[in-house]
Amino acid sequence: MTALWFTLLIPFSSSVLLGLFGQHPAARRFNFQAAAAAFAASVWLAWTVLQNGPIGGSSDSAGSQFYIDSFNVYLIVLTAFVGASTALFSQPYMARELAAGHVTEKRLRLYHASYQGFLFTMQLALSTNNLGVLWVAMEGATLATVLLVSLYRTPQAIEAAWKYFIICGVGIALALFGTVLLYFAAAQVIPDPEQALLWSELARHSAELKPVVLAIAFVFLLVGYGTKVGLVPMHSWLPDAHSEGPTPMSAVLSGLLLNVALYALVRLKILTDGSLAAHPDAHDPHLAGYLMMGFGLLSFIVAGLFLHRQRDIKRLYSYSSIEHMGLMTFAFGLGGPLATFAALLHMTVHSLTKSAIFITVGHAAHIAGTQAMSNIRGLIRTQPAVGWGLLIGTVAISGFPPFGVFVSEFLLLTATIHSQPWFALPLLLGLGIAFAGLFRHLHPIVYGEQPEGQEGVAVNMWPVAVHLVLVLWLGLAIPGFLAHWFDQATILISGQGVL
Repeated sequence: MTALWFTLLIPFSSSVLLGLFGQHPAARRFNFQAAAAAFAASVWLAWTVLQNGPIGGSSDSAGSQFYIDSFNVYLIVLTAFVGASTALFSQPYMARELAAGHVTEKRLRLYHASYQGFLFTMQLALSTNNLGVLWVAMEGATLATVLLVSLYRTPQAIEAAWKYFIICGVGIALALFGTVLLYFAAAQVIPDPEQALLWSELARHSAELKPVVLAIAFVFLLVGYGTKVGLVPMHSWLPDAHSEGPTPMSAVLSGLLLNVALYALVRLKILTDGSLAAHPDAHDPHLAGYLMMGFGLLSFIVAGLFLHRQRDIKRLYSYSSIEHMGLMTFAFGLGGPLATFAALLHMTVHSLTKSAIFITVGHAAHIAGTQAMSNIRGLIRTQPAVGWGLLIGTVAISGFPPFGVFVSEFLLLTATIHSQPWFALPLLLGLGIAFAGLFRHLHPIVYGEQPEGQEGVAVNMWPVAVHLVLVLWLGLAIPGFLAHWFDQATILISGQGVL
């Protein structure tokens, strides 16, 4: 458990320290150092799980509140890694924002404290065994990102922050009601009320839980946490939040928070499937999967269509995030070993690719002085590293071989043809629509005529290069240890219970 405590306490204590001294010039470097230390602790945690199996979920009060298995441990490492690489990009980016007068030193302190607080709440949500604490952590992540979205204090930023807060507040309230229903069902079969919301206990007793209550609870939880995933029609907060907040926030919001919300849904789907499968006469045992497939496919198609109508570059890639989260939701709903493996791989490669894209987009907006795509032109001539970074990132996220996104989408399409062949056509159509929506905008941005007076800026493209190399590597060959994690997580999600 020592590695877990370090993984959680480093961002928590750093958030407190940066809340006190975050305006100091050294705070930007400390923000990265803290995130890097948390990443090292997460690797230590992953190594412990890989060697000794799941940790936590024990009978003692402290150990029972946390549970780390093959499903969440790789997400913990992924969250810490993207958090650290984005913090590295954040140093020159926020220095430029301060020099340009977009933020004050006081707001810079708020930014650094909220950034580490955001990382802490996500890691808490991923590692907790208590579904009540999971709900609290998701709400904490919302509050941290609301402060980041409103950082610039422009009318548009304030409006986006309020929209985010209200929509996600309603969603999280519905998730709370679903959690209460889940507790009501658990209290009938788990004698100790302190263990009635522990996921490890619920998974052991899932066959005994009342299927009607679980089905109703899952509907509320799907709508509630689905709001944080960005599923249509609860998605409208996401493009505004991305476009008005600082770019490092967009990178971690799109690359990490959406994953955490989807992780919560998958955990709850496991419980619902276990209950419904034990009572096939009461409900369709695949009800939760069908609901996730429906919301996922709707989000995938709608977001692909909206890509064609965007004028703001950050809104463009935020709709791409909605599209990919819909694809992952569909994959987890489809179920089966191949689709689940594809969804886990897609969570990984999407996080790496999309965070790299938003880092590049942040540099592009600084070069052009605007986020309007009509004014961002000729990046490959002005600053080749930024132009090539955006081009390769978009190629990767569009599913071109040999990048990892192509592999995960190919696996999902194969699984769909095998189990639900009628859905293969809308999947192919959606992929084509999304591809066209991205590349109709990309060509003039990268290869267009360079505006007069447009000059390069100081950039840090190392995070982008590392992310894209990893995505390429995962497309060519998945490392053995990562494939093992994915295999074990697939067994867990496919209904084999607690490993």
